[in-house]
Amino acid sequence: MTFAENNVLDRVNSAAYLPHVAARAGHLVSGARLVPEETAIAFTYNRCSHAVMMATPADLEDFATGLSLTEGIIQSAEDISELVVASSAFGIELRMWIPETRMQPYSTRRRMLAGPTGCGLCGIESLSEALRPARRVRADLRVAPETIWTAMAALSPAQMLNRRTRAVHAAAFWEPREGIVAIREDVGRHNALDKLVGSLARRRIDGGSGIVLLTSRVSVEMVQKTAILGASILVAVSAPTALAVRVAEASGMTLVAIARGQDFEVFSHPKRVTPIARKLS
Repeated sequence: MTFAENNVLDRVNSAAYLPHVAARAGHLVSGARLVPEETAIAFTYNRCSHAVMMATPADLEDFATGLSLTEGIIQSAEDISELVVASSAFGIELRMWIPETRMQPYSTRRRMLAGPTGCGLCGIESLSEALRPARRVRADLRVAPETIWTAMAALSPAQMLNRRTRAVHAAAFWEPREGIVAIREDVGRHNALDKLVGSLARRRIDGGSGIVLLTSRVSVEMVQKTAILGASILVAVSAPTALAVRVAEASGMTLVAIARGQDFEVFSHPKRVTPIARKLS
């Protein structure tokens, strides 16, 4: 895969200090606050437009690869033969070239997608596509409860952009022996997960070797994207939707949610979370 960049904002420039007036103990104080950038990012394949997403302008190669995988346009990162990241006054365009064998099935289901920051299914043309079954999970990683505690405890300190802005979501990948090996942040939770999927694919890290960690709630698209990654365990800070639980159950995924401190709830396939052995008195 080859990449070309043209004056694109990187992770360092993904936030800006803006003037504001703050109320402090009943007094109005002028100052400045760091807030995350939000940019229109267009995805094109072989010069055909596919989607425009509002996202944080960072980790764009990961975003291009990850969304292409989770949308089913490509099967591996190597399917993208060239990626050009081009900026303009209106936003950023991710121009990708993929084999014609990939373009043909894509063209038959091509959709025009305009995605607000919080949207993961915008523009889908049929109910059957929105409710497509998640890919069956083959990995069978087993973890103890303290493993989940440890993984989630490592998530917040690793959120560099959120630490500065308090306004972005994160998706991370945690391996038992390595800890967090990748984390991506974005104003959109779906975008953060797409970027994580792309990062792991480009680095050829097996999704079945670890746990996906989310700072958000779990909707059905988050389960579908995690299943495409191949991870068998998904852990989130907030609660899932009922549909997300049903899809996780059908795909064979262990869905852990409301994970805070040493407390969490397992909604599907609890066998992968091994109980703590209790000492006999």
